[in-house]
Amino acid sequence: MSTLTDNGRMPQATPAASALPLRKEAAWRRRDRRWGYVFVGPQLIGMGLFVVLPFLASMVLAFATWDGLSDLEWVGFDNFAEQLADPLLGRAILNTLLIAIITVPIGLGLAVIVAIALEKLKTRTLYLVLFFAPVVTSTVAVAMIWQQMFRADGVLSTAISKIFGIAPPDWLQDPKLALLAVCIVTIWSSMGLNVVIFLAGLQNISPSVIEAARIDGAGPVRLFTSIRLPLLSPIVFFSSIVAFISSLQTFDTVYVLVQNAGPDNATRTIVFHIFDLGFTKFEFGLSSAASVILLVITLIITGIQFAAQKKFVHYEDDPA
Repeated sequence: MSTLTDNGRMPQATPAASALPLRKEAAWRRRDRRWGYVFVGPQLIGMGLFVVLPFLASMVLAFATWDGLSDLEWVGFDNFAEQLADPLLGRAILNTLLIAIITVPIGLGLAVIVAIALEKLKTRTLYLVLFFAPVVTSTVAVAMIWQQMFRADGVLSTAISKIFGIAPPDWLQDPKLALLAVCIVTIWSSMGLNVVIFLAGLQNISPSVIEAARIDGAGPVRLFTSIRLPLLSPIVFFSSIVAFISSLQTFDTVYVLVQNAGPDNATRTIVFHIFDLGFTKFEFGLSSAASVILLVITLIITGIQFAAQKKFVHYEDDPA
C-alpha cells in the first residue's frame, strides 16, 4: 500500500543507485569495443585479403582452367584426375614426405637433447641466442650460406674428403645427396625454436616430482624416460604437428639451396610443384588442384597425429 508524503503527494520514483554506474559502464564498454575493432581491424582485413580470399579463389580455380589472361573454363574434376596421374606430383609427394619423416623426429630429438643440456647451465642466454639465431634469420640468407658449404670445394665437402679419404661429395648436384642436404638445412634452421619450447617445458616440471623420483632410486635415464618425457609429451605433440605442417610446406630452402627442383627433380616438393605449375607454366587450375591435394594430405597427417596422441600424450591432470 502506497504512503503519502507530508504535503499529501505520492512520492516520486527516484532513479536506482546503480543506474548511473551502469550507464557509465555501458559507455566504457562501447568505447572499449570500438578501440578493439580499430586494433583488430587491420589484422582481419589482411587475413581476408591474403588468406581467406586466396583460399576461396584456389578452391574455385581447382575446377577450372585459367592462364591468368583468358576466360575461365570449367572442367570439373579433370584437374584432379590429371594431377593424380602426373608422375611429377607423385615424386613431389614422396620427396615432401621423406623430408618430413627425416627432419621431424631427428630435429625434435636433437632439440630435446640440447634443451636438457642447457637446463643444467646456470647462464644459458648466449647459447639460446646462438641456437635461436637461425630461426629469425632470412631463409634465403641461410640457404645461400649452406649452398657455399655444400659445394664440391666447400667447407663441408672438403672436411668429409679429408676425414674419410674420399672424393669431395657434390651435395647439390648429386640426386642421392640433394634431398639430404635440404633435410640438414631444415633441421639446423628450425632446431632453435624447438629448443626454446622444450626448455620452457622442462623448467615447468615440478622439482618435487624429480626429487621424489631420485629418492626412489631413479637414475638419469629412468628420470628422462619415466618422468621428463611423459610430462613433456604435450609439448612434443604440439611441436610435432607444427614441424610436420612446416615440412609439408617446404619451398624456399629448395628454391634457393638446390636451385629449383634440383637434379632429376630430386628435391621437388609439393609446394614447389604448385609454384612451378602456377607461376612458371601459368596453369593455375592444375596448380590450385595440387594445392587442394596438399591440403587433404595435411589434414590426413594431422588427423592421424591427433588420433595417436591419445596413446603417448600424458597430461598432469589425467586420472591415471
